[in-house]
Parts: sequence; structure tokens; C-alpha cells
Amino acid sequence: MSTSIDLGRPVAGDVVDLILDDHRRFETLLRDLRDSSADRDAVRRAFSALHVAHALAEETHVYPRLQKRGAVGEHEAEHGEEEHAEGHEALLAVLELKGTDTQAFDDAVEELATAVNHHLTEEELTILNPARDEVSDRERAELGRTFAEARNAAIDDDCGAVDNVRRIVAEARGEGLLDEEPEEG
Repeated sequence: MSTSIDLGRPVAGDVVDLILDDHRRFETLLRDLRDSSADRDAVRRAFSALHVAHALAEETHVYPRLQKRGAVGEHEAEHGEEEHAEGHEALLAVLELKGTDTQAFDDAVEELATAVNHHLTEEELTILNPARDEVSDRERAELGRTFAEARNAAIDDDCGAVDNVRRIVAEARGEGLLDEEPEEG
């Protein structure tokens, strides 16, 4: 995806720090989505790319490794995946709206912010804190390189495209991570 919005392009670092850097980017992008003077269309595309790439890298590499090391349990990893799915579902609602200057857009952004902010708080408390305490610096650095590589490759592959987000949400419903039918409203 080409965007003028800087999503960062880390290549190495402690995985906890890299994840936290993305969390701060999410917060900034959510602020920009609420700003009526911003290029909200560009911001939602950037948010989508980062959200999908970040979740994919965590679910594919970070959560399984932390489980293997006993830093987090199966419940925490599964809950993180459920919350990613909820974020993707809220993101899809934002992406599918035609305009960015409507009450419907503002409402969809509020739903997205609620889902994402809830996840950021829980993940920082229940996954990142145990990772800091129970995984060695060396292993967090190795995992950081793997996370960054997967995240950046997904962004390069346009993972945040609306059709891909639709596919991800449909798969999450099929796996029971989301309600079968989206809520009306």
C-alpha cells in the first residue's frame, strides 16, 4: 500500500517495544480519523494496513511463541485473536462507508476506537507484561525481527485492502471468533 502516512518500518528491536510503538500509532491514527480537517480517507487506509499487518504478525509469530515459552496461556492468545477480529469487523464498517464527513462515519470511527482501545489496554496488561517478565531479552529481540519482517511484508502486500478485510472478517465469523451476522445499527 502506498500512503503518505508514516506507518514506521522497523527491522529489529524488542518485540514488546515494537508492538507498543504500533499501539501508539493506532492512537494517533484514531485521533486523525476523528479530525474533520484530516484526509480521513488516507488515514483509514493507513489504519487498515497497520491494523491487519500488526494482528497478522502477532497471531502468526508472537502469540504462539509466548505460549510456547509459558509467558501467556491459551486463553490470553485466543482472547487476543478474538479482539483482533472485533477490531477488523469495526474497521470494515469504517472502510465500507462512502464518505468520511457523515455522522455514520463518525459513529463507525467511535466503534472502531472503542474496540481497538479496549484491545490495546488488555494486550499491554495480559500479554506484553508477562512477555517482559518471562521471555529473555535475546528471545524478545529475535521475535522482534520476526514480527517486524512479517508486519512490513503484509503492509507491502496491501493487506489492508477492503476486500482482504472482508475476507478476514468472514473467516473470523466462520471460525466462531465473531457473531455469525453483523449487528444491525
